[in-house]
Amino acid sequence: MAEKIVTKRPPKSPGLAGFLAIFPGIGAFYNEQFIKGIVFIFVFGGLVTFQRHGSLQPFPAFLLTGFIAYMIIDAVQSARSINQRAEANGGVKVKTEQFPTELKSGSVFWGGVLMAIGIILLMANFDIISYYTIFDLWPLAVIVVGIKFIADYFSKEKKES
Repeated sequence: MAEKIVTKRPPKSPGLAGFLAIFPGIGAFYNEQFIKGIVFIFVFGGLVTFQRHGSLQPFPAFLLTGFIAYMIIDAVQSARSINQRAEANGGVKVKTEQFPTELKSGSVFWGGVLMAIGIILLMANFDIISYYTIFDLWPLAVIVVGIKFIADYFSKEKKES
């Protein structure tokens, strides 16, 4: 008698997740990551609103394009991760998003970065500095983050020794 081969269908399709991610937040909703989906919708809305500043182009357009690409890649990777966890648990569905019982405190550095960005944008709103100056100096933010990553690497290396 011929044996019937039964293959288990993975819980999430990475291809479908990637396709749905073209629409802001929907790929994350498909992967049952509802908070991430809501955040994606708000970020997308903010970036679309940011497009109205025509004198700042093409920077906002690059941000929006990069964010859409990020949503697609994130949805595909999340679906693959969900499938791997389900396979490791013998096909049992794994909850993908849980509320933490205790909120972990973040880095003082990132809090400072957010405060600095807020202060700079507030100063631009009150015409103390111009938006053009801000966008001329945005590479400084990349340099500061790079320095932080290097400092974290060396501090981690010292702790391991």
